[in-house]
Amino acid sequence: MSSDRSYAQYDIEKKSLLVAYLLWFFLGYVGAHRFYLGRPLSGFVMLVLSGIILLVTLLSFGVLGFLWAIVGLWWLIDALLIPGIAAGRNSQIADRLLGRR
Repeated sequence: MSSDRSYAQYDIEKKSLLVAYLLWFFLGYVGAHRFYLGRPLSGFVMLVLSGIILLVTLLSFGVLGFLWAIVGLWWLIDALLIPGIAAGRNSQIADRLLGRR
């Protein structure tokens, strides 16, 4: 790839902090921001935890508080981690497209 073309492709593929935070704020409990930032495994774990919470909510209210606390804490911690995750993902994209090491 030519350098100009690589930079253009990088601009297309790089991850936006604004989009990451919007996904985190509105859909963070299901890990949407993690899927967007190229972390599908941890996004899937958050999605599964949210599904368990829904199931537990339907069956009983006993364990619900504990599970919500786990997801809620993870959600808050991700607010601090998003800039680093996005920078790392953008660096991976740049390395792939621009041949950086």
